[in-house]
Amino acid sequence: MNNANLIRKLADIVGTGQLLSTLEAMAPHLGDWRGRYQGAAICVVRPASTAEVAAVVGVCAQAGVPMVPQGGNTSLCGAATPGREALAVVISLSRLKRVRAIDPVNNTMTVEAGCVLQTLQNTAAQAGRLFPLSLAAEGSCQIGGNLSTNAGGVQVLRYGNTRDLTLGLEVVLPSGEVWNGLRGLRKDNTGYDLKQLFIGAEGTLGIITAAVLKLFPLPRATVTAWLAIASPAMAVRLLADLQSRFGALLTACELVSDVALGLVRKHMPDLQPALSASPWHLLIEVSGGDDDDARRHALETFLAEALESGTIGDAVLAQSGEQARRLWALRENIGEAQKIEGLSIKHDVSVPISRIPEFVERADRQLAQAFPDIRIVAFGHLGDGNLHYNQSKSEAGENAAFIGAQPAVNRVVYDLVHELGGSISAEHGIGQLKREELLRYKSPVEIEMMRAIKRTIDPLGLMNPGKVL
Repeated sequence: MNNANLIRKLADIVGTGQLLSTLEAMAPHLGDWRGRYQGAAICVVRPASTAEVAAVVGVCAQAGVPMVPQGGNTSLCGAATPGREALAVVISLSRLKRVRAIDPVNNTMTVEAGCVLQTLQNTAAQAGRLFPLSLAAEGSCQIGGNLSTNAGGVQVLRYGNTRDLTLGLEVVLPSGEVWNGLRGLRKDNTGYDLKQLFIGAEGTLGIITAAVLKLFPLPRATVTAWLAIASPAMAVRLLADLQSRFGALLTACELVSDVALGLVRKHMPDLQPALSASPWHLLIEVSGGDDDDARRHALETFLAEALESGTIGDAVLAQSGEQARRLWALRENIGEAQKIEGLSIKHDVSVPISRIPEFVERADRQLAQAFPDIRIVAFGHLGDGNLHYNQSKSEAGENAAFIGAQPAVNRVVYDLVHELGGSISAEHGIGQLKREELLRYKSPVEIEMMRAIKRTIDPLGLMNPGKVL
């Protein structure tokens, strides 16, 4: 089937106005958020239902045409960007945006893949429930992409990754068949848990079109504080102390270096924290119950003790929801500030929480020895051991050349992560960026198991080729 016939058949399914084939119309779908990857495509189709997705996949499968599923296109590893060869059809899920059902008694919500994460958070809140997945891109990322990358975010410490928040899926398979696994059950021991194959698979095994997600009671009391600390070692000690004092009420514990915070100060000058200078910072959140004053008093007491003991150097305790949002904005705008600053080498790694201080000390030292004048922007989710550990030069003009050193930088960072029993991808996935790295750090047995699953479910290799494997 030639491209003209393929486009005509796809237009018959989704409607002429929902098929994009000119370069100008397709442009927003052909590049990644970071500007690192630029691809090409036969066309972009925008189906409005699971039935339309299945029909589109069926036509592409029959024609032997590769498919690239795409949500909000906020991938940080090029997972949603097609290759340069213009051999694929991009399938945008942005029109699948219905909330099909909310069951507040069962604490579940059934939603379509194109729903924007922030919309789901707000919809749950209107029903008096919490959907806790929260990350910087929540205003534009879509739940289908969150599922496909097993997104993490700032509340994994208490609620877990997207995988932990998912009870059921609806998936269009590479053949065009639809698997309906939309079950709102917390116990279902009837064989293989098939949904787990598609969560975190980055669209390489099928296209997630809907999901049943867990909800939680909406916390009525939430207290946020920003702390000035001396080191990652002190941060780990504080985390343990916070968990001992507050237990499951500790919702988030975010580590931020002063270098990372400095970029936010530079590019978002209205976001200025009222804190004394410090090499490291912690952003913490405690939530639960319905008494803000009691929760604030408990955290205030903890912070006073920490100040007296010298565990922290300074603290700002939010006195209102607006103050809390401004503190969170400091953390959530680090990625945007880095983008404004220019190119950098980025790592999304995890190590056991107890090894974070060792990782930072050793990686900083080795990189400084190998690359004089390197600037390291480190921040991340201390509570679950996930660190965003990024490198650039202080002079933006030097970074285009510095990007060429990425393989050598990766060896330092990833070899150390591997030595410490960590992962080279904590929450961003593999995409195009880390395919070769995956082969280096996964055992041959693991790689062959993954390839066997891919061969079985997608024997023609048409689903998001060039990603993960």
